[in-house]
Amino acid sequence: MYLWIKAFHIVFVASWFAGLFYLPRIFVNLAMVEPASHAERERLLLMARKLQRFSSILMLVALALGLALWIHPWVTSHVNIASGPPSGWLHAKLLLVAAAVGYQHYCRRLLREFEAFANRRSHRWYRVFNEASVLLFAAIVILVVVKPF
Repeated sequence: MYLWIKAFHIVFVASWFAGLFYLPRIFVNLAMVEPASHAERERLLLMARKLQRFSSILMLVALALGLALWIHPWVTSHVNIASGPPSGWLHAKLLLVAAAVGYQHYCRRLLREFEAFANRRSHRWYRVFNEASVLLFAAIVILVVVKPF
């Protein structure tokens, strides 16, 4: 059962991050829309709303599966509980996961600013912001695979 949970966790994390990769890209396009282009703006907002909702659901499932992976060894007693606390890489990973959840929520806030015609940032700012999710994803994968500490 553990490997099934792990496989689905990986699928949902990758899917969640795909949403985090693309949502800020929609923001880049929204920031570049001409003020007179109401139809284009509404189309991009609709896409962003749907992607925000979908990626939020993917996030919740990924977090639930991650929690299941974390508690599974103790529930099934396959791991010696007296083996001590988890390694430092896991703490770092959990910190980065919390940052990814924060990034997701910040994307929701940015979307609300676009909906309220309150965006104050340039498309260049969103291009840089878009790269943060890639860095988070890469750091999390490296921590999980390499376990450097």
